[in-house]
Amino acid sequence: MADTPGSRTRATLPLFPLQTVLLPKAHLPLHLFEPRYRQLAVDLVTGAVPDRLFGMVAIKSPFVREVEELDHVHTTGCAALLREAKRLPDGRFDIVTTGTRRFRLLDIDATRAPYLVGTVEWLADEPLPAGASEAAAQLGGVARAAHRRYCESAWNRADWKQPPHDTDPADLAYLLAADCLLPLEDRQRLLEEAHPLRRLRTACRLLTREAGFLTALRAVPAPPAELVELAKPPSLN
Repeated sequence: MADTPGSRTRATLPLFPLQTVLLPKAHLPLHLFEPRYRQLAVDLVTGAVPDRLFGMVAIKSPFVREVEELDHVHTTGCAALLREAKRLPDGRFDIVTTGTRRFRLLDIDATRAPYLVGTVEWLADEPLPAGASEAAAQLGGVARAAHRRYCESAWNRADWKQPPHDTDPADLAYLLAADCLLPLEDRQRLLEEAHPLRRLRTACRLLTREAGFLTALRAVPAPPAELVELAKPPSLN
């Protein structure tokens, strides 16, 4: 059902609307209990949906109970790669996904399959300007420091780690933000930003703000509702 993502600019993907935002390079475990998403898991595992890819888009309002049109979701989304799937005895699934590529959702089809299907246009980052490596390194250092302050306050040391030092500046903001329980609007802002340095600057500002909140309040914000209901996620190792 999905075009193989290569040089093609568009693809057709199954859609999974959520009250959260998947970022490229980030891992997201999900517990699938609705029949349509159980079927999606089956189709991904059996190859009925090629490449184990589907699209995740964030629902704009918590009052939307059934996504039926583009206005119900943020149209900038992220393709998810199914990494692991465990079928439970009652037919539910525990899965682990990884964000891959950003896309713009062009349309929604509610009749083609038990789950939503959409046409997406792949989104590319703007190129880094010549001579931007020093600015990227400085921003990266500040963002890593804010990430470290947040994680040291929020998590056990064994539950997080710094991204490798050779991480591409285009990916660093995503990896740092993935460890932090940012509000949906902030994560969506990172996903929509096409310029790597602006995205890293935004991540730096958000992580600094959240680290300050943790220090002042000594509390971690509650995770999104979907994540509260997750069963113990399968291992990524």
